[in-house]
Amino acid sequence: MAAVRCDLEDFAAEMFEPFARADQRRWGEVYLRGLLLDGRRKSVEPMAARLGEDGNRQALAHFITTSPWEAAHVRARLAWRMQQVIKPTALIIDDTGFLKDGDASACVARQYTGTAGKVTNCQAGVSLHMASDGASVAVDWRLFMPESWDPASPKADAAKVARRTTCGIPEEVGHVEKWQLALDMIDETRSWGIDVPLVVADGGYGDAAAFRLGLEERGLSYAVGISTTTTAQTEAARPHTPPYGGRGPRPQPVYPETARTVKKLVVEAGKQ
Repeated sequence: MAAVRCDLEDFAAEMFEPFARADQRRWGEVYLRGLLLDGRRKSVEPMAARLGEDGNRQALAHFITTSPWEAAHVRARLAWRMQQVIKPTALIIDDTGFLKDGDASACVARQYTGTAGKVTNCQAGVSLHMASDGASVAVDWRLFMPESWDPASPKADAAKVARRTTCGIPEEVGHVEKWQLALDMIDETRSWGIDVPLVVADGGYGDAAAFRLGLEERGLSYAVGISTTTTAQTEAARPHTPPYGGRGPRPQPVYPETARTVKKLVVEAGKQ
């Protein structure tokens, strides 16, 4: 850490320049340094113990809990910096599970996560990465809210909803599907002037037709995973509009054949 301390301080000064107060910029840099130090636990108390003379637990806790600053400004500056450094050729959408033993953390619930490879107690975060052949970096992310945490959902859990205030969750924040969070982040990144024409995602997103349609509506090319049970038409298929009988609503275009699973289409296409 000593070898890169000056570089890290310069980087933090650039990223945290939008902060209104000098103490926020100072403790932002200290918190960042604490995240990079050795040690598995990255909560405030163990990080403060590793930071030596800068290990002011109260100041660090204040910075991340009650010191207001706009995260989008920091993310935008990070994206601008990384665009210059790695020259991204793709945006990668991914999600990560943060395993939890208890139930006090915001939006924690029993849900599937690839981190554990099973359904378990965790938080889930959706992230957007700028990537090139040589590097990648997350520049935007969202905490996924399960329906059990949304009071407007029929699947709401009273105990979890009651914890929203303690967790600092605004009233207007509710459950949003992961694929929609991904589209929201793409829109935000583009609003920063970041224009990367290719989006890559796994089947968790590719299986959502609304996600693929959202990418097409934004004029973006994409390479996404899909499951073998997803249905599709052959490349040559064209929709046909039945003749209008003169009464009732006009018929909508339909494909002459029923869609088949992509597994069947691939098998029929053959190895060539």
